[in-house]
Amino acid sequence: MKPTQFANGYLLILGLLPACQTTRPAVTTAATTPAVQTPIWQSDAYSIYRDRVVQGPHEARALSATELVSNYVSPANDRQNPRIEFKFSINGKDNEMAPGLNHLLVAVPRPGGGPIETPPIVFGQRYADATPAPADAYLAPNTPARIRLDLRPVLAAFKKQGFYTTFKGEKIYQQDFKHVSVAGSTAPLSWDFDNLTNMPALQMQDPDGDGIYEATLTLNQPTAAKTTAASWKKSINTDDFPQYASDYPLADALYNLALEEARRAVEPDSTFRTGKEWAGVWTRDVSYSIILAQASLQPKVAMNSLLRKVSPNGRIIQDTGTGGAYPCSTDRVIWATAAWEVYQATGDEAWLRRGYPIIRQSLADDVQNAYDPATGLVRGESSFLDWREQTYPRWMQPVDIYQSENLGTNAVHYQANVVLARMAARLGDPGTAAQHQRQAAGIKAAINEHLWQADKGYYGQFLYGRTALTLSPKAEALGEALCVLFGVAEGERAQQVVSKAPTVPFGVPCIYPQIPGIPPYHNDAVWPFVQSFWGLAAAQVGNEASLTESMAAIYRPAALFLTNKENFVARTGDYAGTQINSSNMLWSLSGSLSLVYKVLFGLRYEDERLVFRPFVPQAFQGARRLTGFKYRKAVLDVEMTGFGNVIKSITLDGQPLADAAVPASLSGRHAVKIVLSSEAPAAQPVNRVADAVSPETPAVQLAGYYLRWPAVANAVNHRILKNGQALATTTETTWQVDLATGPGEFQVVAIDDAGRESFASEPIPVGGATGAEVQLETLAQKATQPYKGYSGKGFVEISTTKNTTLTIPITVPESGVYALDFRYANGNGPINTNNQCAIRTLRRRGELLGAVVLPQRGVQEWSNWGFSNPIRVRLEKGTHALTLTYEPANQNMNGAVNQAMLDYLRVRRVE
Repeated sequence: MKPTQFANGYLLILGLLPACQTTRPAVTTAATTPAVQTPIWQSDAYSIYRDRVVQGPHEARALSATELVSNYVSPANDRQNPRIEFKFSINGKDNEMAPGLNHLLVAVPRPGGGPIETPPIVFGQRYADATPAPADAYLAPNTPARIRLDLRPVLAAFKKQGFYTTFKGEKIYQQDFKHVSVAGSTAPLSWDFDNLTNMPALQMQDPDGDGIYEATLTLNQPTAAKTTAASWKKSINTDDFPQYASDYPLADALYNLALEEARRAVEPDSTFRTGKEWAGVWTRDVSYSIILAQASLQPKVAMNSLLRKVSPNGRIIQDTGTGGAYPCSTDRVIWATAAWEVYQATGDEAWLRRGYPIIRQSLADDVQNAYDPATGLVRGESSFLDWREQTYPRWMQPVDIYQSENLGTNAVHYQANVVLARMAARLGDPGTAAQHQRQAAGIKAAINEHLWQADKGYYGQFLYGRTALTLSPKAEALGEALCVLFGVAEGERAQQVVSKAPTVPFGVPCIYPQIPGIPPYHNDAVWPFVQSFWGLAAAQVGNEASLTESMAAIYRPAALFLTNKENFVARTGDYAGTQINSSNMLWSLSGSLSLVYKVLFGLRYEDERLVFRPFVPQAFQGARRLTGFKYRKAVLDVEMTGFGNVIKSITLDGQPLADAAVPASLSGRHAVKIVLSSEAPAAQPVNRVADAVSPETPAVQLAGYYLRWPAVANAVNHRILKNGQALATTTETTWQVDLATGPGEFQVVAIDDAGRESFASEPIPVGGATGAEVQLETLAQKATQPYKGYSGKGFVEISTTKNTTLTIPITVPESGVYALDFRYANGNGPINTNNQCAIRTLRRRGELLGAVVLPQRGVQEWSNWGFSNPIRVRLEKGTHALTLTYEPANQNMNGAVNQAMLDYLRVRRVE
């Protein structure tokens, strides 16, 4: 196809090669176009000019400060691969075959025009279509494909023994069987197993009841082609917002686009809408948006939105999520930083007093439910990265995610404690202030002790495992940025994070390297709001190259797509191809605004003043002004010239402004003039790399005293872990376990020739006593529900009214460190959403041993049993009386339903 031709041969001047994909015709205007402009920023992927963005054959142009045009069309439907990978799923779980092992259908025309279909594929037996296809064959539009499944062996197992055993050894009981679906790589297929329940078109049917299920799909539908508007022209009055103007028409237009979308993001009830496709208020989304810009721009709406996320008992709400939300996810306390930002912007003492007890009680609950005294870190899912397989190994269940200790979530908890200490000091509560200063200091020290990677110059992603934890070395962009911004990383360490954490040509990916076999969303994706925080971190450490690249990475998608999208594919820069996306995304538009407020003009709230710390990259030098910016009772009109991050002069109403700070007591309208030194800061590097994937996680099995695993593609070496620590390396795919040093949990990490590491394999306990089991139906009344799969003579129900305290005596034959966990069932919801995770507290004579977390395991799957998180306890030889109690801190996000079935307590010696 011919690329679109632009006026004056811009593409020829740039020497950019056109991609073979559809583009919209160029938009012509009566305006005179200059013959040649020099890009203000350029990479191999795209170029930024003063008035436009050019990426291959695509161009977006600012016709004025209030009008943009773009010819961008997503190439996602062009040249789709006809090789369709898929697998079957019972009850929305990845339970047919081992990860990475998929069926294959080659969706090319059959000889004689026959239908494209599979034979009945036996569940669990891999099928590979042998139909030949040329290397340059592509998936034709509107290709029908019939996929058939032979489920008779599963149904026969149900009839014979009441359950089917999966490849992982897990039992699916007949009474828990709900549906069977097909998941896969090409739309309308999806690898989102957790959401297959919500995709009825992918659920297979057996209309004649013979055990052969089928689904007919239409692949590569042109009606599903991804498009955005060809033009944007301001149509909403935003004159009451701060107005921005500069020498850069593109930047001015994108600022006005963000203002208009910010106004569209307010619902009739004066709360924020998360995105065009995301209705309602979400705790983390609104909080990050408020921190980036909305505290300054729309403080009343920010207050309303934050209060919407407070429970009736005065705690911050953790949004529905993994395993039934809290405490599998614990990043809700980013609310605290947002609430503090609102106070600093407005000076509203009533707001401060209202938010203070909410934050204090929420953190008190978190200390009991999620703070790990062994490491000093906080447990729970990665902040905002809340789609399990997108950022975690496939073997990790919600309870394993609760057990993990993530960089971003810990940065959020550090700052929440800092905020609470500042609030307490402001409100005259020195005891609470001191307590949370100590708590914050402890988290900061623990992050730097356990998550810092001196060899890489940035932090690791999270600690994870079961009875012992190991560090994932992946970079996690939001967490890295927050550590810099919040002061967890200081001085040279903060500079290292920004200069050494990997970025790819289209921006900073959520994680790096990517996970193989997982489609883009958090994996292999750039999120503009994360890029904005990365830009703020770059500005804070004075890294001009990184800041300029971040600004370009935010301008490019907003201009080409003519909206602030939620995310885009890191590999291609395209908004299509991620699993879910939305336009008019609140935190993305807020991030765009933050470039003006917090970067270029450097507006920072410090104690009871507003400080100017501007940073204008040399590429964006020139004159700019921001008028109508509100700070408490003052309105500021700011003019600035020059570039760099050093202020040569600054005046307030013509008088020198001491410390470049506006006091909180200022009122009325005032003029601020800033002249920058026009000296670039000392150069710092950027670690731009090609987008790359890590090796697949090894699927390790224990045979006798040998660990064995299939060869991992691209792996040249393997690291053996024992109890989370490196034990040995091998190029082989077997390892003999030597128990001379004692029992332990073993894992394997695959490593490629570039040193990229896979996730560690699922921990395998080897050696040691099998452990004791305390059957709980011998200690409390046996439950009457007709569930299957329990051991012993029954199981016990716990709820907010039943067995709220269980006294459990245990006897250990020798002194040591033991892991205590419960075999349980929770069928109150799916594993990926809802809010009915059950929580209890385990104590020994009043001493807190830890929280027992019992996440949801499947909708009405009450015969689906698993284990809670292991609690490590030092026990002396003899008998100990434990209590499992439902305490006020254990209230979950549902409030009414906090229920599980308990089979037995397992006691295993681990040291």
